[in-house]
Amino acid sequence: MVEAGLAEDAKQALTLIMTGQVLVDDTPHTKAGEQLATHRSLRLKSGQKEHSWVSRGGEKLAHGLDHFRVDPTGKVALDVGASTGGFCDVLLQHSAQKVYAVDVGYGQLAWKLAQDERIVNLERTNCRTLSTEIIPDPIDLLVSDVSFISLTLALPAAITLMGADAIGIVLVKPQFEAPQQDVGAGGIISDPTVRQAALERVIQWLPSQGCQLLGHTPSPITGTKGNIEYLLGFSKSA
Repeated sequence: MVEAGLAEDAKQALTLIMTGQVLVDDTPHTKAGEQLATHRSLRLKSGQKEHSWVSRGGEKLAHGLDHFRVDPTGKVALDVGASTGGFCDVLLQHSAQKVYAVDVGYGQLAWKLAQDERIVNLERTNCRTLSTEIIPDPIDLLVSDVSFISLTLALPAAITLMGADAIGIVLVKPQFEAPQQDVGAGGIISDPTVRQAALERVIQWLPSQGCQLLGHTPSPITGTKGNIEYLLGFSKSA
């Protein structure tokens, strides 16, 4: 179900199955762990949200592409913090030529993406050590969704790989950009002033990387803990 984009993770898939929300060949199916033949139909009951992407994160980038009017068609993209591959999925469904999927973890990329020849799966790779030896192609489009690290630390190496006229669309998570003393219990930021200051910190950092701000927009959905996040667009200066 996760690979089919019907659930965000195994826990959600199990909940949907046990509550009778999963239909196999249009019949409710409540037995978890059963392998299904590839010809059988798998879907959610009407009224249950079906994700267009392999994870909910795809909704964020899809909004960013629309907001900044960026067309990935034919572009070589770099996804920093690929994880399950929500951003990668969006890029491929928008006809990107190739996507370098970078993540320090292992075995997280959705199966359908790991099998796609347009994906270069760079798992177990530290984004801070990226170079032309690892990614030889000039990057046309840089996207990123990282956690537990500031973008100011995660992106410098990736930005150096951006080609002329390249665009970046990255997710700003204020809880990882704000001073620790300003972050509430459980990593929640409820003060809009703190959120804005965290966003401004990343914006003010861009020129030092040879980048120009295109704008920013709130993410259409919150983070998993309810934090408000932002999509930031920028271009690589000539």
